Amino acid sequence: MAIIILGAGAVGSVFGAKLSQHNDVLLVARKEHADRINRDGLKTKGIENSNYRIKALTNINEIKKNTLILLATKVHDSKNAIEPIKNLVKKDTVILCVQNGLGSEGIVKKIIKDRCLVLRAVTNIGAVYLKPGIVEFNGHSYTAIEKSAESGKIAENLSRCGLKSYVSDDIKAEVWKKLVLNCVINPLTAILGVRNNGIAGRKYDGLKSMIIDECLEVAEKEGIRFEMNFLKTMNEAIKNSNNISSMQQDLLKGRKTEINFLNGAIVKLGRKRGIKTPVNWYITGIIKEMEGITMN
Repeated sequence: MAIIILGAGAVGSVFGAKLSQHNDVLLVARKEHADRINRDGLKTKGIENSNYRIKALTNINEIKKNTLILLATKVHDSKNAIEPIKNLVKKDTVILCVQNGLGSEGIVKKIIKDRCLVLRAVTNIGAVYLKPGIVEFNGHSYTAIEKSAESGKIAENLSRCGLKSYVSDDIKAEVWKKLVLNCVINPLTAILGVRNNGIAGRKYDGLKSMIIDECLEVAEKEGIRFEMNFLKTMNEAIKNSNNISSMQQDLLKGRKTEINFLNGAIVKLGRKRGIKTPVNWYITGIIKEMEGITMN
């Protein structure tokens, strides 16, 4: 299958590396990263030490028939990534939005309209951009793909390449589950300057619970209900995770974070539904202040 990774940062690079084992993969990345990959290959560290020979570009001017595009940019970069290719996609093109937060697929659909199929996906993957041409791969547990006629073969392809995937009957619930976890892990690790396992202990359980409770109250008003214990599930999942959250990576690089699509989205929806979300509001404000410092 022809696959384009649109936004080959940490996560996109790992997806591209793994998928290149059985597919014709093209990475679209920043110039320094693309140049190094073309010269030396894409190197992975962490749970695997490999070197993948993949073609990388900074932009594309052609899309082959039956191409799968994995959109792995930050959500706020979706428009800038999709606008240049909207007239290049074909009816048989599939765009799979593998991004965090709420609303990423909506941004893409608004631009693409009925030109091709746009699907949402949710993934749990640990990846860190180390330097041009090198990423750290810290693990992948699943990728859930929105149900469609094309989704089955996409899930099979990813799974064959070592990225366990399945077609979800309720992608909205998958998105919200990941959102709740991200609303805790991303900002807290970024604020505290620790890796994911740094917030796994009971020390921060009170704060984590307050964030979760507000998220779940808003989710319920959106028609999403969960039976799971989010705090217990999260603590168990990250206790051995040495990954650096994407939000902390963004702040360390002086880049804009996805806070508006995580805790900020909870605040916005809460306001719309008449629900107070003071903890998420404060968390959003702190990250925005940190963005102002690191981006100057």
